[in-house]
Amino acid sequence: MPPMSFIGQVTKVGVMKKTATVTVTRKIPHPKTGKTLERSKKYLTHDEDSKLRQHDTVVIRNCPPISARKRFTLEQIIRSPAAELDAMHAQLAASKPEAEMNGTPQVDRSLNP
Repeated sequence: MPPMSFIGQVTKVGVMKKTATVTVTRKIPHPKTGKTLERSKKYLTHDEDSKLRQHDTVVIRNCPPISARKRFTLEQIIRSPAAELDAMHAQLAASKPEAEMNGTPQVDRSLNP
């Protein structure tokens, strides 16, 4: 089989060990009307480190069969909204003053007369 790689979105993860379902969407013109149609196909993808999360955008590449239906491996994570959200929360937590971290909110009294 010639090497193939697709860009898709992770739609299901965590149900099977080291496996994620990646949906690859392509756009084709309708033969008569010429309108653009969206066609999608799901591929079972091998994720050795189980680092994929739902809604990640990934590059998958074909490989020799790993199981009966698993024929693709994870090559690269292009974008991970969950990881970006975690990084943003960590950055916000690091920028908060120590008083807020201890549970006592700081009150800004500069605006009150």
